[in-house]
Amino acid sequence: MSQLLIVVDHTEDWSPFYPSDQVITFEQYLHHQAFDNSAQRVRVINLCRDYSYLSDGYYCSLLSEARHHHVIPSIRTLNDLATPLLYQLQLGNLADRINKVAAKTASQDEIHLLSFFGNTDNPAFQTLGRFLFERLPCPILEIIIEHKHGNWEISELKPRHHLSLDDNQQNAFANALEAFSSRVWASRRSGKHSRYDMAILANADEKLPPSDKTALNKFIQAGKKLGVRVEIIGQQDYMRLAEFDALFIRETTAIDHHSYRFAQKAETLGLVVMDDPTSILRCTNKVYLADLFATHKVPSPATRILRRQQPEQLDSLIEQLGLPMVIKIPDGSFSRGVVKSKTRDELARSLEELFSQSSLLLAQEYIYTDYDWRIGVLNNKALFACRYYMVKNHWQIYRHGANRTASGRFETLPVNEAPKAVLQAALKATRLIGDGFYGVDVKERDGKACVIEVNDNPNIDSRIEDAWLGSELYLQIMQEFVRRIEQSKQPRPGHTRNA
Repeated sequence: MSQLLIVVDHTEDWSPFYPSDQVITFEQYLHHQAFDNSAQRVRVINLCRDYSYLSDGYYCSLLSEARHHHVIPSIRTLNDLATPLLYQLQLGNLADRINKVAAKTASQDEIHLLSFFGNTDNPAFQTLGRFLFERLPCPILEIIIEHKHGNWEISELKPRHHLSLDDNQQNAFANALEAFSSRVWASRRSGKHSRYDMAILANADEKLPPSDKTALNKFIQAGKKLGVRVEIIGQQDYMRLAEFDALFIRETTAIDHHSYRFAQKAETLGLVVMDDPTSILRCTNKVYLADLFATHKVPSPATRILRRQQPEQLDSLIEQLGLPMVIKIPDGSFSRGVVKSKTRDELARSLEELFSQSSLLLAQEYIYTDYDWRIGVLNNKALFACRYYMVKNHWQIYRHGANRTASGRFETLPVNEAPKAVLQAALKATRLIGDGFYGVDVKERDGKACVIEVNDNPNIDSRIEDAWLGSELYLQIMQEFVRRIEQSKQPRPGHTRNA
């Protein structure tokens, strides 16, 4: 469970708002040893009046980080906001986003906005407010946008304190704070408390999610049995991660996607996260996997890495890998960005088309089997084994059409019934990635195994991957989360907790 503290300079600073026992003064926070090295996850919202260097507000954030509390704003955010050159680095290219909105709404050459936990007082700039809050989380941020040289751009960002707001702004701030953390004024839940809190990142609108609704509910039920409160969260809950002890990503991952930012943020906050950002980075790029397998002699298809700037000699490629040949985009998923070329002309067209999307491609020998093995691996142990059969009259387990995606049938077996060579190859591959949760695709022919790829965030769907173990599959995964959470809370060598 997490504890929320709102720190102000003086008790009367909170008088405009509804009383809450979670509001304390900086003096109380400074001297109360119960807040130091707490075993409970503590989240601090620093609402001191002054955030300048070496002020009480600055020391509040500094002390929070020394105590391993999760504070908003952080010292890094305060330092960045104090130096325009630093916070400009966080903004990236916002010109198009700002210009589109400002051109429609601005009547003068300067726009002043207030953002309360990412919610702007001008709804037209809500996306901008949320973007800034994710990168520079600050309770109240003043945003000044100016029209210069024909473009709109952010000219200044500065923190504001809640006592500088008028009545309407204070109401907006209070509503944003309540929305940001609904437990600010709520009384503590009655009854039994969970030992830990877990967030599952999922997207109800995703067409091919890693887990269906039934599977997600089974994860929730397994959590309850182990004393873990599980909550489904979405992209909008990025800044709530500090409330949880663990994050389980059940949304298709990609490096240029919010799922990767969630993994990075969770790891920074000290949460147990699966899959971790390193695993995502390694698994989502097939070029990395191909080179890794070749270096460490993991059995895999004959592969060549192709570069756009060095036009490939087709005849040499065909001589080495033969036809048909498989060409892959490095970060494709669910059989997307993967084409089979049966002739020299098809190969030339495939390379031209796919090089328009990526500077590097993979060319692999084509190995046909009626099915691929999928070995689920958690913490370097095989968890489940499935046969994914090819779609009828197709060479892959998925066939993407204009209106629907077809998939082949499946067969789930006990792990010990999978061929030994397949299990050994899968485990050898995942040990090179990490100790997370992976799905290894393996082809088997003539008693030999060949690893196609290692997937982070593998599918767990009801009546498919759980067809053999049933509820036990979900329980085993949740037990691993609990083990890691408890391990993370153990005192480090030479470190003791205050009584």
